[in-house]
Amino acid sequence: MTVLILAGTGEARQIAQYCATQGIRAIASLAGVTRQPVKLAIQTRYGGFGGADGFRDYLKAHQITAIVDATHPFASNITRRSFEIAHEIGLPLLRFERPEWVPMVGDHWITLTDESEAADHIKAGAVVFLATGRQSLSKFANLSHARLICRQIDQPDGEFPWPNGQYLIGRPPFSVADEEALFRQLNVDVLVVKNAGGAASRTKLDAARLLGTSVLMIARPAPCGGLSVQSLPEIEQWLRQWQS
Repeated sequence: MTVLILAGTGEARQIAQYCATQGIRAIASLAGVTRQPVKLAIQTRYGGFGGADGFRDYLKAHQITAIVDATHPFASNITRRSFEIAHEIGLPLLRFERPEWVPMVGDHWITLTDESEAADHIKAGAVVFLATGRQSLSKFANLSHARLICRQIDQPDGEFPWPNGQYLIGRPPFSVADEEALFRQLNVDVLVVKNAGGAASRTKLDAARLLGTSVLMIARPAPCGGLSVQSLPEIEQWLRQWQS
């Protein structure tokens, strides 16, 4: 029996390590968005499946008997497709839903449903730090009145799409002190971030709180349904069903 782990998060790495140490036969799948991802402890494939039909074919060819979806909370297309196909062919699937961030005392958050709404809350001339990744950059085309800084892990393939912005390359993790110093250096007025959750990624929010920086928080897409858990021990308990 073989478990397919849809990876791409720190928790997915921990799940892969658990499978490796417990003798659970598993394969991890990475979408290939990051050029030099951290190596996982189990057999790993890279790249897309070739759509829904390709995903079905892969599950059949590799005799996958269960799926753990530990992708990013905003990888909604992958999550939805996986859920629908697993339900269609009768494969058990468990979704890891990392708990969302919630505002703390001293935070200045405004919640948005889509990145394109950010323009309604950003003043002319503001310095805006985009921590939402390059895939959503096109949704900020309406921010020509502000200065944009987009952080990403890999070197970009081309120039920033608009004259009022720049890329900033950085590979996490970042400490609170690092983020605070960076925001001070850049004179950041507004931080735009997706509500991905997780302690490691929260440091930029802690830095924003210390500096009194406004945060525009992009809400998560609606869940697609199915069985989900919010902790790694629950994942491990579920996986023990396939322990050899």
